[in-house]
Amino acid sequence: MAVAVAHGRGDRPPRIPEVDALRGFALLGILLVNALVMAGPYGQGSAGVPAESTLDRTVEGFVQAFVVGKFYLMFSFLFGYSFTLQLASADRDGASAVPRLLRRSLGLFVLGVLHAVLLYIGDILMTYALLGLILIAARNCSAQGALRAARVVYGCVSVPLLLLGLVALLVSAAESAEVDAELAADHAGLVAGYRDDAASVIRANIGQLPDVLLGMAVMGGFVLAAFLVGVHCGKRRLLADTAGRTERTDRMRRICVLGVAVGLPGGLFSALAVGGVLGPRWSALGEVVGTVTAPGLTAAYVCGMLLFMRTARGARVAVLLAPAGRMALTNYLSQSLVMALVFTAYGLALYDRLGSAAVVLGALVLYATQIVLSARLMARYRYGPVEWLLRAVTLARLPHRPRSSAAAR
Repeated sequence: MAVAVAHGRGDRPPRIPEVDALRGFALLGILLVNALVMAGPYGQGSAGVPAESTLDRTVEGFVQAFVVGKFYLMFSFLFGYSFTLQLASADRDGASAVPRLLRRSLGLFVLGVLHAVLLYIGDILMTYALLGLILIAARNCSAQGALRAARVVYGCVSVPLLLLGLVALLVSAAESAEVDAELAADHAGLVAGYRDDAASVIRANIGQLPDVLLGMAVMGGFVLAAFLVGVHCGKRRLLADTAGRTERTDRMRRICVLGVAVGLPGGLFSALAVGGVLGPRWSALGEVVGTVTAPGLTAAYVCGMLLFMRTARGARVAVLLAPAGRMALTNYLSQSLVMALVFTAYGLALYDRLGSAAVVLGALVLYATQIVLSARLMARYRYGPVEWLLRAVTLARLPHRPRSSAAAR
Protein backbone atom coordinates (compact mmCIF):
# COMPACT_ATOMS: atom_id res chain seq x y z
CA MET A 1 0.00 0.00 0.00
CA ALA A 2 3.01 2.22 -0.41
CA VAL A 3 2.98 5.47 -2.34
CA ALA A 4 4.92 5.08 -5.55
CA VAL A 5 7.43 7.66 -6.73
CA ALA A 6 5.70 10.90 -7.61
CA HIS A 7 5.51 11.97 -11.22
CA GLY A 8 5.94 15.27 -12.86
CA ARG A 9 8.93 16.55 -10.79
CA GLY A 10 12.06 17.36 -12.74
CA ASP A 11 14.36 14.38 -12.88
CA ARG A 12 12.00 12.04 -11.12
CA PRO A 13 10.84 9.09 -13.22
CA PRO A 14 7.16 8.80 -14.10
CA ARG A 15 4.87 6.64 -12.04
CA ILE A 16 4.53 3.03 -13.10
CA PRO A 17 0.88 2.77 -14.20
CA GLU A 18 0.88 -1.03 -13.96
CA VAL A 19 1.76 -0.84 -10.26
CA ASP A 20 -1.04 1.65 -9.61
CA ALA A 21 -3.55 -0.43 -11.58
CA LEU A 22 -2.58 -3.65 -9.79
CA ARG A 23 -2.95 -1.89 -6.45
CA GLY A 24 -6.37 -0.62 -7.50
CA PHE A 25 -7.35 -4.15 -8.51
CA ALA A 26 -6.15 -5.53 -5.17
CA LEU A 27 -8.39 -3.03 -3.38
CA LEU A 28 -11.43 -4.85 -4.74
CA GLY A 29 -10.40 -8.23 -3.37
CA ILE A 30 -9.45 -6.76 0.00
CA LEU A 31 -12.83 -5.04 0.21
CA LEU A 32 -14.85 -8.18 -0.59
CA VAL A 33 -13.17 -10.16 2.19
CA ASN A 34 -13.21 -7.36 4.75
CA ALA A 35 -16.86 -6.62 4.04
CA LEU A 36 -17.92 -10.19 4.83
CA VAL A 37 -15.85 -10.20 8.01
CA MET A 38 -17.14 -6.83 9.18
CA ALA A 39 -20.75 -7.73 8.35
CA GLY A 40 -21.04 -10.55 10.86
CA PRO A 41 -19.32 -13.38 12.75
CA TYR A 42 -20.31 -15.97 10.17
CA GLY A 43 -18.27 -14.58 7.30
CA GLN A 44 -16.36 -17.21 5.31
CA GLY A 45 -18.41 -20.11 6.60
CA SER A 46 -17.36 -20.03 10.24
CA ALA A 47 -18.69 -22.62 12.63
CA GLY A 48 -22.16 -22.02 13.93
CA VAL A 49 -23.44 -20.35 10.78
CA PRO A 50 -27.24 -20.20 10.71
CA ALA A 51 -29.36 -21.32 7.79
CA GLU A 52 -28.43 -19.28 4.70
CA SER A 53 -29.86 -19.06 1.23
CA THR A 54 -28.24 -20.93 -1.63
CA LEU A 55 -27.21 -17.59 -3.12
CA ASP A 56 -25.49 -16.50 0.08
CA ARG A 57 -23.58 -19.78 0.35
CA THR A 58 -22.58 -19.57 -3.31
CA VAL A 59 -21.25 -16.04 -2.85
CA GLU A 60 -19.31 -17.08 0.26
CA GLY A 61 -17.87 -20.07 -1.57
CA PHE A 62 -16.80 -17.92 -4.52
CA VAL A 63 -15.05 -15.42 -2.27
CA GLN A 64 -13.37 -18.20 -0.30
CA ALA A 65 -12.13 -19.95 -3.43
CA PHE A 66 -11.01 -17.01 -5.54
CA VAL A 67 -10.46 -14.06 -3.20
CA VAL A 68 -9.58 -14.97 0.40
CA GLY A 69 -5.83 -14.87 0.95
CA LYS A 70 -5.01 -13.89 -2.62
CA PHE A 71 -5.35 -10.13 -2.67
CA TYR A 72 -3.64 -9.27 0.59
CA LEU A 73 -0.66 -11.16 -0.84
CA MET A 74 -0.94 -9.02 -3.97
CA PHE A 75 -0.83 -5.93 -1.77
CA SER A 76 2.16 -7.42 0.04
CA PHE A 77 3.97 -8.07 -3.25
CA LEU A 78 3.34 -4.48 -4.32
CA PHE A 79 4.52 -3.23 -0.92
CA GLY A 80 7.83 -5.00 -1.49
CA TYR A 81 8.09 -3.64 -5.02
CA SER A 82 7.35 -0.10 -3.83
CA PHE A 83 9.99 -0.52 -1.13
CA THR A 84 12.60 -0.56 -3.88
CA LEU A 85 11.08 2.63 -5.30
CA GLN A 86 11.41 4.25 -1.87
CA LEU A 87 15.08 3.30 -1.79
CA ALA A 88 15.62 4.78 -5.25
CA SER A 89 13.78 7.96 -4.25
CA ALA A 90 16.00 8.49 -1.21
CA ASP A 91 19.10 7.87 -3.34
CA ARG A 92 18.00 10.48 -5.90
CA ASP A 93 17.37 13.00 -3.11
CA GLY A 94 20.78 12.33 -1.61
CA ALA A 95 19.11 11.33 1.66
CA SER A 96 19.67 8.38 3.95
CA ALA A 97 17.00 5.79 3.26
CA VAL A 98 16.96 4.19 6.70
CA PRO A 99 15.58 7.14 8.72
CA ARG A 100 12.93 7.74 6.07
CA LEU A 101 11.84 4.12 6.04
CA LEU A 102 11.82 3.84 9.82
CA ARG A 103 9.59 6.91 10.08
CA ARG A 104 7.34 5.44 7.41
CA SER A 105 7.05 2.17 9.33
CA LEU A 106 6.21 4.09 12.49
CA GLY A 107 3.53 6.03 10.63
CA LEU A 108 2.03 2.82 9.24
CA PHE A 109 2.07 1.21 12.66
CA VAL A 110 0.25 4.11 14.32
CA LEU A 111 -2.33 4.15 11.55
CA GLY A 112 -2.72 0.38 11.92
CA VAL A 113 -3.30 0.53 15.67
CA LEU A 114 -5.93 3.26 15.28
CA HIS A 115 -7.53 1.34 12.43
CA ALA A 116 -7.70 -1.91 14.41
CA VAL A 117 -9.02 -0.36 17.61
CA LEU A 118 -11.50 2.10 16.14
CA LEU A 119 -12.67 0.54 12.89
CA TYR A 120 -11.61 -2.94 11.77
CA ILE A 121 -9.75 -5.53 13.76
CA GLY A 122 -8.45 -7.25 10.62
CA ASP A 123 -5.90 -4.49 9.98
CA ILE A 124 -2.88 -5.28 7.81
CA LEU A 125 -0.91 -2.05 8.35
CA MET A 126 0.62 -3.14 11.66
CA THR A 127 1.92 -6.30 10.01
CA TYR A 128 3.38 -4.29 7.15
CA ALA A 129 5.02 -1.85 9.56
CA LEU A 130 6.66 -4.56 11.67
CA LEU A 131 7.73 -6.85 8.83
CA GLY A 132 8.90 -3.80 6.89
CA LEU A 133 11.69 -3.55 9.44
CA ILE A 134 13.08 -6.81 8.04
CA LEU A 135 13.10 -5.28 4.56
CA ILE A 136 14.99 -2.28 5.91
CA ALA A 137 17.59 -4.57 7.45
CA ALA A 138 17.90 -6.54 4.18
CA ARG A 139 17.73 -3.50 1.87
CA ASN A 140 21.10 -4.25 0.27
CA CYS A 141 20.32 -7.85 -0.66
CA SER A 142 20.53 -8.88 -4.29
CA ALA A 143 17.48 -9.63 -6.42
CA GLN A 144 18.29 -13.33 -6.44
CA GLY A 145 19.00 -13.30 -2.73
CA ALA A 146 15.55 -11.84 -2.07
CA LEU A 147 13.94 -14.56 -4.18
CA ARG A 148 15.84 -17.34 -2.45
CA ALA A 149 14.87 -15.93 0.94
CA ALA A 150 11.22 -15.80 -0.13
CA ARG A 151 11.29 -19.49 -1.03
CA VAL A 152 12.88 -20.41 2.29
CA VAL A 153 10.38 -18.36 4.31
CA TYR A 154 7.44 -19.81 2.39
CA GLY A 155 8.64 -23.37 2.96
CA CYS A 156 9.37 -22.84 6.65
CA VAL A 157 5.85 -21.50 7.22
CA SER A 158 3.88 -23.80 4.91
CA VAL A 159 5.12 -27.18 6.14
CA PRO A 160 4.30 -26.69 9.86
CA LEU A 161 0.97 -25.12 8.96
CA LEU A 162 -0.01 -28.10 6.80
CA LEU A 163 0.95 -30.46 9.62
CA LEU A 164 -1.25 -28.52 12.03
CA GLY A 165 -4.11 -28.73 9.55
CA LEU A 166 -3.71 -32.52 9.33
CA VAL A 167 -3.64 -32.77 13.12
CA ALA A 168 -6.86 -30.75 13.31
CA LEU A 169 -8.46 -33.20 10.91
CA LEU A 170 -7.77 -36.01 13.39
CA VAL A 171 -9.48 -34.23 16.27
CA SER A 172 -12.38 -36.27 17.65
CA ALA A 173 -15.98 -35.31 16.93
CA ALA A 174 -16.54 -34.51 20.63
CA GLU A 175 -13.63 -32.09 20.71
CA SER A 176 -14.82 -30.52 17.47
CA ALA A 177 -18.29 -29.97 18.92
CA GLU A 178 -16.75 -28.34 22.01
CA VAL A 179 -14.79 -25.91 19.84
CA ASP A 180 -17.92 -25.09 17.85
CA ALA A 181 -19.81 -24.34 21.08
CA GLU A 182 -17.06 -21.96 22.19
CA LEU A 183 -17.13 -20.21 18.82
CA ALA A 184 -20.90 -19.83 19.00
CA ALA A 185 -20.59 -18.18 22.42
CA ASP A 186 -17.91 -15.82 21.11
CA HIS A 187 -20.09 -14.96 18.13
CA ALA A 188 -23.00 -14.03 20.40
CA GLY A 189 -20.71 -11.69 22.32
CA LEU A 190 -19.54 -10.04 19.11
CA VAL A 191 -23.09 -9.48 17.92
CA ALA A 192 -23.95 -7.75 21.20
CA GLY A 193 -20.74 -5.71 21.18
CA TYR A 194 -21.02 -4.41 17.63
CA ARG A 195 -24.71 -3.51 17.96
CA ASP A 196 -24.71 -1.84 21.38
CA ASP A 197 -22.92 1.53 21.27
CA ALA A 198 -19.66 3.14 20.11
CA ALA A 199 -17.81 2.21 23.30
CA SER A 200 -18.84 -1.43 22.98
CA VAL A 201 -17.52 -1.48 19.41
CA ILE A 202 -14.10 -0.37 20.61
CA ARG A 203 -14.19 -2.92 23.46
CA ALA A 204 -15.09 -5.67 20.99
CA ASN A 205 -12.17 -4.72 18.77
CA ILE A 206 -9.71 -4.57 21.66
CA GLY A 207 -10.97 -7.91 22.95
CA GLN A 208 -10.02 -9.56 19.68
CA LEU A 209 -6.50 -8.11 19.55
CA PRO A 210 -4.79 -11.19 21.12
CA ASP A 211 -6.27 -13.46 18.46
CA VAL A 212 -5.31 -10.95 15.78
CA LEU A 213 -1.72 -10.83 16.99
CA LEU A 214 -1.57 -14.63 16.91
CA GLY A 215 -2.93 -14.64 13.38
CA MET A 216 -0.41 -11.97 12.45
CA ALA A 217 2.39 -14.21 13.69
CA VAL A 218 1.08 -17.16 11.64
CA MET A 219 0.34 -15.24 8.46
CA GLY A 220 3.37 -12.98 8.74
CA GLY A 221 5.57 -15.53 7.00
CA PHE A 222 3.43 -15.45 3.85
CA VAL A 223 3.38 -11.65 3.92
CA LEU A 224 7.17 -11.55 4.29
CA ALA A 225 7.62 -14.00 1.42
CA ALA A 226 5.43 -11.80 -0.79
CA PHE A 227 7.45 -8.75 0.31
CA LEU A 228 10.65 -10.46 -0.77
CA VAL A 229 9.23 -11.49 -4.15
CA GLY A 230 8.23 -7.86 -4.65
CA VAL A 231 11.75 -6.73 -3.75
CA HIS A 232 13.15 -9.23 -6.25
CA CYS A 233 10.92 -7.85 -9.01
CA GLY A 234 11.60 -4.26 -7.99
CA LYS A 235 15.37 -4.66 -8.05
CA ARG A 236 15.05 -6.15 -11.53
CA ARG A 237 12.49 -3.47 -12.56
CA LEU A 238 10.21 -6.15 -13.94
CA LEU A 239 7.11 -3.92 -13.79
CA ALA A 240 8.81 -0.87 -15.28
CA ASP A 241 8.88 -2.36 -18.78
CA THR A 242 6.12 -4.95 -19.09
CA ALA A 243 5.84 -4.47 -22.85
CA GLY A 244 9.37 -5.62 -23.66
CA ARG A 245 11.09 -8.94 -24.17
CA THR A 246 9.29 -11.90 -25.59
CA GLU A 247 10.84 -14.24 -23.01
CA ARG A 248 9.36 -12.14 -20.21
CA THR A 249 5.91 -12.45 -21.79
CA ASP A 250 6.31 -16.20 -22.17
CA ARG A 251 7.38 -16.47 -18.55
CA MET A 252 4.33 -14.56 -17.34
CA ARG A 253 2.08 -16.88 -19.33
CA ARG A 254 3.76 -19.92 -17.77
CA ILE A 255 3.30 -18.41 -14.31
CA CYS A 256 -0.40 -17.91 -15.06
CA VAL A 257 -0.84 -21.55 -16.04
CA LEU A 258 1.19 -22.91 -13.13
CA GLY A 259 -0.46 -20.53 -10.65
CA VAL A 260 -3.94 -21.61 -11.68
CA ALA A 261 -2.92 -25.28 -11.62
CA VAL A 262 -1.75 -24.94 -8.01
CA GLY A 263 -4.03 -22.25 -6.64
CA LEU A 264 -7.39 -23.18 -8.13
CA PRO A 265 -7.66 -26.71 -6.69
CA GLY A 266 -6.51 -25.40 -3.32
CA GLY A 267 -9.05 -22.59 -3.41
CA LEU A 268 -11.91 -24.90 -4.40
CA PHE A 269 -11.01 -27.39 -1.68
CA SER A 270 -10.86 -24.56 0.83
CA ALA A 271 -14.32 -23.34 -0.21
CA LEU A 272 -15.82 -26.82 0.16
CA ALA A 273 -14.14 -27.47 3.51
CA VAL A 274 -14.63 -24.06 5.15
CA GLY A 275 -18.19 -23.83 3.82
CA GLY A 276 -19.09 -27.05 5.62
CA VAL A 277 -19.79 -29.21 2.57
CA LEU A 278 -17.14 -31.72 3.64
CA GLY A 279 -18.13 -31.58 7.32
CA PRO A 280 -16.87 -29.40 10.20
CA ARG A 281 -13.75 -31.50 10.83
CA TRP A 282 -12.34 -30.41 7.46
CA SER A 283 -12.67 -26.66 8.12
CA ALA A 284 -9.24 -26.08 9.65
CA LEU A 285 -7.44 -28.11 6.98
CA GLY A 286 -9.41 -26.27 4.32
CA GLU A 287 -8.26 -22.92 5.65
CA VAL A 288 -4.66 -24.13 5.77
CA VAL A 289 -4.72 -25.53 2.22
CA GLY A 290 -6.33 -22.34 0.96
CA THR A 291 -3.63 -20.26 2.64
CA VAL A 292 -0.70 -22.35 1.44
CA THR A 293 -1.91 -22.48 -2.18
CA ALA A 294 -3.10 -18.85 -2.32
CA PRO A 295 0.24 -17.57 -3.71
CA GLY A 296 -0.44 -19.60 -6.86
CA LEU A 297 -3.59 -17.68 -7.74
CA THR A 298 -2.00 -14.43 -6.59
CA ALA A 299 0.84 -14.91 -9.06
CA ALA A 300 -1.65 -15.83 -11.78
CA TYR A 301 -3.72 -12.72 -11.05
CA VAL A 302 -0.67 -10.44 -11.17
CA CYS A 303 0.73 -11.87 -14.40
CA GLY A 304 -2.71 -12.18 -15.97
CA MET A 305 -3.48 -8.54 -15.23
CA LEU A 306 -0.12 -7.42 -16.59
CA LEU A 307 -0.75 -9.31 -19.82
CA PHE A 308 -4.33 -8.04 -20.00
CA MET A 309 -3.21 -4.43 -19.57
CA ARG A 310 -1.20 -4.72 -22.80
CA THR A 311 -4.41 -5.09 -24.79
CA ALA A 312 -6.59 -2.15 -25.84
CA ARG A 313 -9.39 -3.14 -23.47
CA GLY A 314 -6.97 -3.86 -20.67
CA ALA A 315 -5.35 -0.45 -21.10
CA ARG A 316 -8.75 1.18 -20.60
CA VAL A 317 -9.34 -0.90 -17.48
CA ALA A 318 -5.91 0.12 -16.17
CA VAL A 319 -6.81 3.78 -16.62
CA LEU A 320 -9.90 3.21 -14.47
CA LEU A 321 -8.04 1.32 -11.74
CA ALA A 322 -4.85 3.37 -11.49
CA PRO A 323 -6.26 6.43 -9.66
CA ALA A 324 -7.71 4.20 -6.92
CA GLY A 325 -4.33 2.48 -6.65
CA ARG A 326 -2.50 5.79 -6.35
CA MET A 327 -4.49 6.54 -3.18
CA ALA A 328 -4.85 2.94 -2.02
CA LEU A 329 -4.13 3.70 1.62
CA THR A 330 -6.84 6.35 1.75
CA ASN A 331 -9.27 4.00 0.01
CA TYR A 332 -8.38 1.08 2.29
CA LEU A 333 -9.07 3.08 5.45
CA SER A 334 -12.17 4.75 4.04
CA GLN A 335 -13.58 1.33 3.17
CA SER A 336 -13.34 0.36 6.82
CA LEU A 337 -14.90 3.67 7.89
CA VAL A 338 -17.90 3.23 5.60
CA MET A 339 -18.41 -0.40 6.63
CA ALA A 340 -18.10 0.49 10.32
CA LEU A 341 -20.85 3.07 9.84
CA VAL A 342 -23.03 0.46 8.15
CA PHE A 343 -22.40 -2.62 10.28
CA THR A 344 -21.59 -1.37 13.78
CA ALA A 345 -23.17 0.83 16.44
CA TYR A 346 -21.29 3.79 14.98
CA GLY A 347 -24.14 3.98 12.50
CA LEU A 348 -26.79 1.54 11.26
CA ALA A 349 -25.66 -1.43 13.41
CA LEU A 350 -26.49 -3.97 10.70
CA TYR A 351 -23.95 -6.45 12.06
CA ASP A 352 -25.15 -10.03 11.42
CA ARG A 353 -28.37 -8.79 9.80
CA LEU A 354 -27.50 -9.03 6.10
CA GLY A 355 -26.82 -12.03 3.91
CA SER A 356 -23.51 -12.48 2.15
CA ALA A 357 -24.94 -11.69 -1.28
CA ALA A 358 -26.27 -8.33 -0.09
CA VAL A 359 -22.96 -7.56 1.62
CA VAL A 360 -20.92 -8.31 -1.49
CA LEU A 361 -23.29 -6.26 -3.65
CA GLY A 362 -22.88 -3.33 -1.29
CA ALA A 363 -19.11 -3.75 -1.39
CA LEU A 364 -19.15 -3.61 -5.20
CA VAL A 365 -21.16 -0.39 -5.07
CA LEU A 366 -18.67 1.08 -2.60
CA TYR A 367 -15.76 0.07 -4.81
CA ALA A 368 -17.36 1.63 -7.89
CA THR A 369 -17.88 4.83 -5.92
CA GLN A 370 -14.23 4.86 -4.87
CA ILE A 371 -13.13 4.39 -8.48
CA VAL A 372 -15.08 7.49 -9.51
CA LEU A 373 -13.98 9.62 -6.55
CA SER A 374 -10.35 8.55 -6.88
CA ALA A 375 -10.26 9.57 -10.54
CA ARG A 376 -11.60 13.01 -9.69
CA LEU A 377 -9.21 13.53 -6.79
CA MET A 378 -6.13 12.27 -8.63
CA ALA A 379 -6.96 14.53 -11.58
CA ARG A 380 -6.32 17.46 -9.22
CA TYR A 381 -3.74 16.23 -6.72
CA ARG A 382 -0.68 14.03 -6.70
CA TYR A 383 -1.47 12.30 -3.38
CA GLY A 384 -4.53 11.13 -1.52
CA PRO A 385 -5.09 12.63 1.96
CA VAL A 386 -3.61 9.76 3.97
CA GLU A 387 -0.78 9.28 1.47
CA TRP A 388 0.11 12.95 1.93
CA LEU A 389 0.10 12.51 5.70
CA LEU A 390 2.30 9.40 5.52
CA ARG A 391 4.67 11.18 3.17
CA ALA A 392 4.96 14.05 5.66
CA VAL A 393 5.91 11.55 8.38
CA THR A 394 8.36 9.80 6.04
CA LEU A 395 10.11 13.03 5.01
CA ALA A 396 9.84 14.61 8.49
CA ARG A 397 8.48 17.76 6.92
CA LEU A 398 5.28 18.98 5.33
CA PRO A 399 5.46 18.13 1.64
CA HIS A 400 4.01 20.39 -0.98
CA ARG A 401 0.63 19.28 -2.22
CA PRO A 402 0.86 20.40 -5.83
CA ARG A 403 -1.75 19.76 -8.41
CA SER A 404 -1.49 16.70 -10.59
CA SER A 405 0.30 17.11 -13.90
CA ALA A 406 -2.93 15.98 -15.55
CA ALA A 407 -4.75 18.91 -14.01
CA ALA A 408 -1.98 21.27 -15.11
CA ARG A 409 -2.56 20.27 -18.69
